[in-house]
Amino acid sequence: MIGGEAAFAPNGTPAQPRAAQPFPLGSTSTRPPEHILRAFGATGGALELLDGGRGRTWRSDNIVLKPVGEPAQASWLANTFEQLHVSGVRLARPVRSSDGRWVVAGWCAQRFVSGTPAPRPDEILTAAQSLHDALAPLPEPRFLRGRTDLHSWADRLSWGDIDDVDGRTGTGHGARLFAALADGRRPIEARSQVVHGDMFGNVLFAGDAPPAIVDITPYWRPPAWAAGVIVVDALARGGAPIELLTEGDRWPDWRQLLRRALLFRLAVSLAHPLTPANDLVTMLSTADRIAPHLD
Repeated sequence: MIGGEAAFAPNGTPAQPRAAQPFPLGSTSTRPPEHILRAFGATGGALELLDGGRGRTWRSDNIVLKPVGEPAQASWLANTFEQLHVSGVRLARPVRSSDGRWVVAGWCAQRFVSGTPAPRPDEILTAAQSLHDALAPLPEPRFLRGRTDLHSWADRLSWGDIDDVDGRTGTGHGARLFAALADGRRPIEARSQVVHGDMFGNVLFAGDAPPAIVDITPYWRPPAWAAGVIVVDALARGGAPIELLTEGDRWPDWRQLLRRALLFRLAVSLAHPLTPANDLVTMLSTADRIAPHLD
């Protein structure tokens, strides 16, 4: 498996896996055209739709292809991770097309990495530390400031960079909880850098092999904020105990960064038009559990 968010039951066990299916059995995803397969050399095996990757990720032998929403981000990721060394971690390396491009007609490619996501937050946090150490010297990518997707909006809202002028968080209990949590924000001194803002579910484990990090979603935030997102997700979707919150106490501004991470996930859940009711209830109950530990 590669990419996408893994689904976990509330007790932390992975949801029943959906096996990769040869096209076109039961799939509504757009199959990569033949010229895309040829361009990336993905002609060595049957084409399979992979679990994860938002139902849009395909595998042919050791090549994985997926559509690109933001070409500038896709090209930056490929240029960055082509040679980046991350200690103790496997990476899904980008694949160039036959004429040297990273993106061809809205598609990009990576090498397949084996493994399955698992709710192992301590190991995910360790992998995140290694990744962020490697990314620390990089400057802020220009495209980040221009992103307008839901998650980028929720990120800015959670930090107080923008206001919810359109009322996307609603008017119910969730909106009131968000406002109360936001009211507890205080200035921080932690330095921002490039981080992976969605690691829980995007770290794959395969036997004794090092963990593999996939589907990197870059943000310009402190590494401890990214760790906070992992912790929030581990409590909400991975069955982690509340004691996991203390893992970040070694970092300056940890409780404030955890507050912003919780606000981020809460804003996404409240504003996303397709959030299942059960998932929203889980997120709200997770916020209620974490809130008393933020001060």
